Amino acid sequence: MIVYLHGFRSAPASIKAQALKARMAERGLAERFWCEQLPVSPRAAIALAEDAIARARAAGLEPAVVGSSLGGYYATWLAERHDLRAVLVNPAVVAPLELGAYVGIQDNMYTGERFAFTRAHIDELRALEVPAITRPDRYWLLAETGDEVLDYRHAVRKYAGARQSVLEGGDHGFSRWGDFLDPVIDFTCR
Repeated sequence: MIVYLHGFRSAPASIKAQALKARMAERGLAERFWCEQLPVSPRAAIALAEDAIARARAAGLEPAVVGSSLGGYYATWLAERHDLRAVLVNPAVVAPLELGAYVGIQDNMYTGERFAFTRAHIDELRALEVPAITRPDRYWLLAETGDEVLDYRHAVRKYAGARQSVLEGGDHGFSRWGDFLDPVIDFTCR
């Protein structure tokens, strides 16, 4: 089962989440896709994802995480804590530092909902930091060098030893996502 974790200011309606959901349905795997709106609080977002992981295991499914941007930061923590396979798409690697500039009122890009992102949320992100990954074989990094939001080189260093697909150009939305849907499904749904 894929637990898909969207990014900051994003939603289950994101292009990547919807494309993966549709491709899994086409392959008869619709029931093995989970993506819900993550709370602003990192602690609450992790609790929601851990509940999905527990329900998957209770149903006899082996969960894996796919995380985009901030969702990649969460996916790393979950992969380490629960021994999961993880696909990280242009992941935030130093989220507490990168998101510090966003403290204040924000708008969700897909729902239009306004929310307050606070210093307390930054502290919650710090508590989820993974200094170094273990078992790099369970990770797959997908990054584009043209990411205008995050420096892809941080991710390349963080996930050294893991499978890495670093593509020239592109953007933070990972413009070639459609080319990776089946490989991502194959990597995570075993």
